[in-house]
Amino acid sequence: MNRLMTLAETAELIRGGAHLSLAGPESALDSLPKGQWIAGTIPYFMDTAGGVVSTSGQVFVSPLPAQGQITLAHYGADQLKSIVGNGPDNGFTVAIVPAGSAAHKTFAAEAVNDADAFLKPTVGWVAGIHLSDLGKVTPKVYLGATGEKFEDGVVVAHVALPESQLASIEIVNIFEPGDGDVLRFTDTSFEVGECLVNGEKTNLADYVQAKGLADGKLPLVGDFGGAHINASIQSVDADGRKVVLYAPVFTGVDYHFAKPVADYGASFRERLAGYRTDGVNFSCNCILNFLFGELEGQNIGDLRGPVTFGEIGYQLLNQTLVVLRID
Repeated sequence: MNRLMTLAETAELIRGGAHLSLAGPESALDSLPKGQWIAGTIPYFMDTAGGVVSTSGQVFVSPLPAQGQITLAHYGADQLKSIVGNGPDNGFTVAIVPAGSAAHKTFAAEAVNDADAFLKPTVGWVAGIHLSDLGKVTPKVYLGATGEKFEDGVVVAHVALPESQLASIEIVNIFEPGDGDVLRFTDTSFEVGECLVNGEKTNLADYVQAKGLADGKLPLVGDFGGAHINASIQSVDADGRKVVLYAPVFTGVDYHFAKPVADYGASFRERLAGYRTDGVNFSCNCILNFLFGELEGQNIGDLRGPVTFGEIGYQLLNQTLVVLRID
């Protein structure tokens, strides 16, 4: 399924007992009946025709496996360690967290430190809002079983799979670390003042402005044991001399600013050419890719899903495409 559906179609699925992961505008999600679903607010999607900004009359529907044993729950910001702990030994967890919430910041900083984080797959996304509503409206997540919506915490679906099936997470990152300066950070944080550039203490706000990087089009790319993980610039406070990021940077990691990408859409199409879509249960892409790549109305391949304020693939990610596959 994995597609935009009308509210009537979605409500019919819910009343029929389907287990669903949903995404849509707050007004649309508010109108749905109680049932076996979780959801987060967002009006941006990649659908069959390409990038879409949805009206209030549609939601994006991703079905959870009918053959799995599914438990839905909401975890407060002080309970996040239980998400992995309560995850199935064979299966996966879908997690949705509101952007800017305490849970968002805690999950971003701590998820990677959980000993079981890479043994029990957690996939999901950061709920957001229409960009014209920034500062006016807060993102929400929903626990459909109770009809509650939350501005904080994480809603999850723990999905236990039969032994004959295996869940895996795949990350498509069109960015590669550049060949320039090496940046290191002394604190795990979303906000950075001073950092080390090639071993020398440097103010990051001054650095990105001098290098022409303040527009945020190119993320910092960290080397996590060979895996490339992005941390994207949200804003540069020139007066306060600090940089605010969409994901935290970590200590002990070498970062480079990414190599320039001439055409986001073409880069995704190249990476996704021949991509195996059988078994794909869920995918999401980043709002920064959507904006900087001008992906509205542009088809980048056969993967569909919400366009989010952050992606979850074991840990919080930025400017990536995340895929959950069940084989």
